[in-house]
Amino acid sequence: MSRHEDDEQFRLFVQRQWGPLLRTAYLLTGDRGAAEDLTQSALEKTHRRWGRILRRDAPEVYVRRAMVNTAISWRRRRRPLEVPLLTSDRAPTSDAYAQVEERQLLLTLLRRLPPKTQAVLVLRYFEDLSEADTAKVLGCSIGSVKSQASRGLARLRNELAPPAPQSPVRLEEELA
Repeated sequence: MSRHEDDEQFRLFVQRQWGPLLRTAYLLTGDRGAAEDLTQSALEKTHRRWGRILRRDAPEVYVRRAMVNTAISWRRRRRPLEVPLLTSDRAPTSDAYAQVEERQLLLTLLRRLPPKTQAVLVLRYFEDLSEADTAKVLGCSIGSVKSQASRGLARLRNELAPPAPQSPVRLEEELA
């Protein structure tokens, strides 16, 4: 294949995959601008090796892996200076604003997870990849994907769980 044909195939790939890749990047970074930068960076790395990647028939896997690795690398270098806190002690409602707040809370909690755990949860549950595909993207075993997902979900559940009500006896003791 000529360089021109490779470039044309890459251009078509980017047109077809930009939306899904940007969504994945947003879930990994939590910021639209950072997501665009991450997607662009991963596509740049992909373009350099496009001919080899096409021969393997796995450009989506390569790009996602480049995104995860780059996001982890960026996260190690850039620690957030500000962490917004949302209150989660309100009763559930069907209010659209409450749904947005819950989504923001989930994304905030997701970003607090270790990078590898965050990547597993994004790929498994937001990108709907199988355990095997997630393991392939991350370059790890299926068992590692399972354990990371289990720990990550447990941590999210723990953070999202409403505080346990105090028993009347304990409350009376505190008031006395």
